[in-house]
Amino acid sequence: MNEHCDSTSVAPAMRAEILVEALPYIRSFSGKRIVIKLGGSAMTRESLKKNFAEDIALISFIGIKPIIVHGGGPQIGALLKKLGKESRFVKGLRVTDEETMDVVEMVLVGKVNKDVVSMVNHLGGKAVGISGRDGSLIKARKAQPARLAGLDEDLGLVGEVDRINPELIDSLEEHGFIPVIAPVGAGPGEKPYNINADTAAGALSASLSAEKFILLTDVPGVMDADNNLISSLTEDQAAELIRSGVASEGMIPKIRCCLSALRGGVPKAHVIDGRVPHALLLEILTDQGIGTQIVREKDPGL
Repeated sequence: MNEHCDSTSVAPAMRAEILVEALPYIRSFSGKRIVIKLGGSAMTRESLKKNFAEDIALISFIGIKPIIVHGGGPQIGALLKKLGKESRFVKGLRVTDEETMDVVEMVLVGKVNKDVVSMVNHLGGKAVGISGRDGSLIKARKAQPARLAGLDEDLGLVGEVDRINPELIDSLEEHGFIPVIAPVGAGPGEKPYNINADTAAGALSASLSAEKFILLTDVPGVMDADNNLISSLTEDQAAELIRSGVASEGMIPKIRCCLSALRGGVPKAHVIDGRVPHALLLEILTDQGIGTQIVREKDPGL
């Protein structure tokens, strides 16, 4: 046995402890679905994109079943600008006429989706890209303004999730594929609808009986009135943050889609900082985790 105990022997021991720490989580989550909404810097910064793809490949190798739903707002806006078409938003929702819908589908399905798939596959995963229209995965209806934060104008082809048909996801997982989903829904007559990626991911996590719903964002998590990170919230506490005005702007729809997932039976929802390298692994496989978890009730265990 080596008698020396210098810095060169500490690092391997620490790495071994980290692997041992992950063991109960691997055991607990193996075979379970985890829905991940990919957005923000984790989609745009090359180093973070690589970290994300590595995380997805690793958790799939250990038996966890990731399902990725991605956004693409900045990319849509950039192409619309190149085409000379102005982007118009009402309370954060993109007004989507038929021409804009063509661009939305082109960017989300034809560009962003394929980039995410290629990134995961390059690092050893087995990803396949689909949209919500494929296999009627996401059946959509036209969004009603009254249900969207009291809006009073027509947003065009902005949709809401009507129902989820899980057969396509079941089939892909049966053959070992990682679904990567563009949030475009199929409305009556197969008309495409632009669905908010957070909302689509929350609805999918509930309908697919996911063990976790994870939102990757560009903020540390949910903050309190003094701008301190809240590590854990119950469903009621999270709803109170909205009612009291502590949660505002972009955090409100994120909390709402987490609450929707919880009401649909998902045990835990998480809002985590995708700017942190390997954020997914830190959240899923470590004791401390990162960001904010929201639970239906006080969690008795893992």
